Amino acid sequence: MSPRLPPLPPGEWPAEMRDALAALLPPDARHPLPERRDDSPRGLNILGLLANHPQLALAYHTFNGHLLFNTSLSIRQREIVVLRVGALRDAEYEWLQHKVQALDAGMTLAEVDASREGPDAEVWSPVEAALVRATDELVADARISDETYAVLAAELDAHQLMDLVFTVGAYDVLAMAMRTFDLEVDDDLAVWRTKP
Repeated sequence: MSPRLPPLPPGEWPAEMRDALAALLPPDARHPLPERRDDSPRGLNILGLLANHPQLALAYHTFNGHLLFNTSLSIRQREIVVLRVGALRDAEYEWLQHKVQALDAGMTLAEVDASREGPDAEVWSPVEAALVRATDELVADARISDETYAVLAAELDAHQLMDLVFTVGAYDVLAMAMRTFDLEVDDDLAVWRTKP
């Protein structure tokens, strides 16, 4: 299946994409950039998709830059949530990208795979199970239940609760775009289907 909206190759990206890419990296980042390895995927297809609309890319990257590098959630918490969104939405591109990021952040392959199983997987602590359950509830009903919220509110502060909701929303939107435009998984990302 070919993409409905083909990603632009880097040589065809509009000049405005420089600002859009820079917006991903806020100057006051709380979390460090992940280290680039030889086998790190470059994400050219998703960036190329966004290059079709550089003004939208700038706006989304400004928001997503906060979620990636300034979130009050831990990197592990963020990755648990994003992996779960990708699993729920069957957004392979998103799930594989964040499989790599989660492993780089110290999650185990069993924990990454448990994102597909859900909140009852044995690998989660009580608050992590609540994060997964909250993600399920937000994707299904756009609201965290009182029971799940109580577990989260006992462990997370107001900023973390807000970052949780907005992370689910941002990655749900991204999953919608990836699926709607039939975004193909890059070759350097496809190898992570079987790579631990």
